[in-house]
Amino acid sequence: MRGRAMATVAPVDEVPPPGRMFAAAAQHLLVMVATPIASVLLIGRSLHLDDGDTRALLCAALLFSGIGTILQSLGRLSLGAGLPFVMLPGGAAVVLFIQIAQESGGATASGAVLITAVAGILVVPVARRLVTRLPTVVIASMIVVIGVNLVKVAGGLITGPGDQPTRSAVALAAITVAATVLAHRVLPTGWRRLSVLIGMAVGTAVAAALGQFHLQQGSALIQAPRPFLFGTPHFDLLAAIPLLVFGIGSMAEATGQTVLNARVVGKEIDTSATVGRTIRGDAVTSLLSGLFGGPSMVTSGENIGLIRLTGVRSRYVTAVTGVLLVVIAFVAPIGRVVNSLPGPVIGGTAAIAFAMIVTAGIGMFERVDLSSDAELVTATAALTAGLLPILTPALYRGFPSDLRLLFGSGVTMAALVGIAVHLLFAARGGNLSWRYGIRRNREPSRASAS
Repeated sequence: MRGRAMATVAPVDEVPPPGRMFAAAAQHLLVMVATPIASVLLIGRSLHLDDGDTRALLCAALLFSGIGTILQSLGRLSLGAGLPFVMLPGGAAVVLFIQIAQESGGATASGAVLITAVAGILVVPVARRLVTRLPTVVIASMIVVIGVNLVKVAGGLITGPGDQPTRSAVALAAITVAATVLAHRVLPTGWRRLSVLIGMAVGTAVAAALGQFHLQQGSALIQAPRPFLFGTPHFDLLAAIPLLVFGIGSMAEATGQTVLNARVVGKEIDTSATVGRTIRGDAVTSLLSGLFGGPSMVTSGENIGLIRLTGVRSRYVTAVTGVLLVVIAFVAPIGRVVNSLPGPVIGGTAAIAFAMIVTAGIGMFERVDLSSDAELVTATAALTAGLLPILTPALYRGFPSDLRLLFGSGVTMAALVGIAVHLLFAARGGNLSWRYGIRRNREPSRASAS
C-alpha cells in the first residue's frame, strides 16, 4: 500500500534527494537573482539613495523575493499557486515606482505599492474574470511601452547625472552588453540564462582594470531591511493609478503564466481557484515589500525554461530557492559588492535585459490581426499615447502635478487609450469580442512583470 501511494505522487509534489534538490535550487537562484539586484540598483541610482538605504532596499528585495517564492511554491493558506514559481520585483513596477517617487516622493511611491497590493487582495474574485478579457493588442502595446521605458531608465545609469556620459562609460556599457551576447552564444543551452550575470562580471572586471570599481568599505556581516524606508507612506489614489493599471495587466499575465506552469509540470489544476491564489500571493508579498520601501512584486516565469531543460519539476526545489534568497538577503558583504558595481555596467546589463521585454511585446503582436483596421488603429493609438510621454518628457510639464503624473505614465496611457479605442471599434462594429486576452494566448509572456 505504501509503495502504491508513493507511486501516485505527481512530479510537482515530489521531494528530491537533498543533494539534487539543493543543486537544482541553486541553479534557479543563479538564473533569477540578477533581476532583483538590477532593480534595486536602478531604484537606488535613479533616486540617489545613499549606501545604507540601497543596501536596506536590496535586503528587502531579496528577502521578499524569497518569501514570495516560498509562498507560491508551497501554496498554503490560499496564498500561492502550489507550483514551482519564483517571485521578483516587477520590471514595469520598478519603473512606475521610480516615476512616482521622482514626481511625488518615495513615501507616495510606497503608498502606491500598498494601495495596489490591498486592491489586489480585495478584487481577486472579480479579477479572475476581468483579466481574461483584456485585448491582446492592448497587452502587447503595454509591454512594448514598458520595455522602452525600462531601457530609457537603464540608459540613464550609463550617462550618469546630467546626461553627460564619458567615453569610458559608454565603452563599459558596450563591453557588458557584448559579453552578455557572447556568453549567450557560447554557453550550453541550460546555462544561457546566466549570460546576464556573466556580462555583469566581465564589465565589472574591466571597470576594475580601468580603476573605476571601488568596493564599498565596511566590516558588518549582517544587513537588514528598514521598515518605512522613505518615511510614513503617503496615500494618494491618483498617484497610484499607474501602478493600479499595471496591477490589472499583471493579473492577466499571472493567469496565463499559471496555466502554462501547470502544463509544463503536468499538474491538473482548478484554473480559477489556482489563479486566485497566485494573484493573492503576489498581492500579499507586494504588501510586505511596500512596508519596507520596495516596489510591487510579481510571480515570474523566468524559471520555466529551466524546468523544461532539467526535467526537475518539484515545487519544493523552488521553495528551497526561496530559502536561499532569504539567507543571502541578510549577508552584508553581498550588499556592499552589489552597491559598488559601476553605473555603466548596471546600465548596460539592465538595457539588454529590458530590451528583451520590447521583443516579447513585439512577439505578442503575432497573435494580433493587424490587417484589421480595428486592431491596427488600436495598437497605433495605444503606442502613440504610451511612447510620447517617454520620448518627450516635457510634453505634460505645463499640466497640474496630478494630471502630469497620470498622463506622464506611458504604461497607463497605453492601457487607457488602447481600451478606449478598442471599445470604440467594438461599439461601431458590434462583433469585436473582448475575449482577446489570455484565452487566445497559448503561452503568454511574463515579460512585463520582469
